[in-house]
Amino acid sequence: MVSVPGRNAEPVPVIMIIEPYGGSIRHQNPNLPMVFWDDAAVTRGDGIFETILIRDGRACNLRRHGERFKASAALLGLPEPILESWEKATNLAIEEWYAHPNAGDASCTWTLSRGRASTGLASGWLTVQAVTGQKVREQELGVEVMTSPRGYSIDTTLPGVKSATRGDVDEMDTNPAPWLTVGAKTLNYAANMAAVRWARANGFDDVIFTDGDRVLEGATSTVVSFKGDKLRTPTPGGDILPGTTQAALFEHATKQGWRCKTKDLTVEHLLTADSVWLVSSVRVAARVTRLDKRKLSRPDNEDQIKALINGALG
Repeated sequence: MVSVPGRNAEPVPVIMIIEPYGGSIRHQNPNLPMVFWDDAAVTRGDGIFETILIRDGRACNLRRHGERFKASAALLGLPEPILESWEKATNLAIEEWYAHPNAGDASCTWTLSRGRASTGLASGWLTVQAVTGQKVREQELGVEVMTSPRGYSIDTTLPGVKSATRGDVDEMDTNPAPWLTVGAKTLNYAANMAAVRWARANGFDDVIFTDGDRVLEGATSTVVSFKGDKLRTPTPGGDILPGTTQAALFEHATKQGWRCKTKDLTVEHLLTADSVWLVSSVRVAARVTRLDKRKLSRPDNEDQIKALINGALG
């Protein structure tokens, strides 16, 4: 159970170990080690993850996260996740999290590693912990964002994308190298985190990756623009990870009468939009208030857009 040392104390993280092949689910003390020295998650960053918002006692957008988790595992040749086990463990962790009197919104991360080199068996676990104050502030105040190349490019002359990635690949003109698993949500996020640190060291909050003038995605988010009744996001697939929050938003917004479409976007498109947002599972939505040197005005319908995006997550 979660310890309750005082009424004002925050709940400690909840950790569940999940046997990936359909075995046991067990609670892990967050103050004790749990990953072996030869686990590929540590030695190679070789594994996948999903981060899920926990709100009002439930996991949001769970079906899409499960689908992407399975697709990422297939891309990396990992054992197919038994989603019933991951969902059961999530529900157990949620129950434990909300046993604390001060528990609020939380972030739940599923991790599936290739596992120990000495056994060849995959390993899996999940964590539930509080949404950080920084993410809450970014929801409320927005983010100042710089654009930047990723720092690497993909040889688009090589075949294999349709069998190796996800998204609207039929709309892509060329095919990336299939072993560069950009379409999977892998543990290897060091470059993304380095980009965010660079942005913060240079007066920004976040970064949007670009390829020339073409907009790709945020370091940990999907880019969505609003103009009139139109919602636009860069076409996922290949070098852009399909976003679960963006997908839920587009489905929900379409039912509300908005016109939603995936298409190639340019930086100029973002600068001329009514508003630009970074959407992701836990931060949910942060409005871009400055893009490079250009301040972006607050739209009149900002509260409506926030309600729309939150509504998409149920």
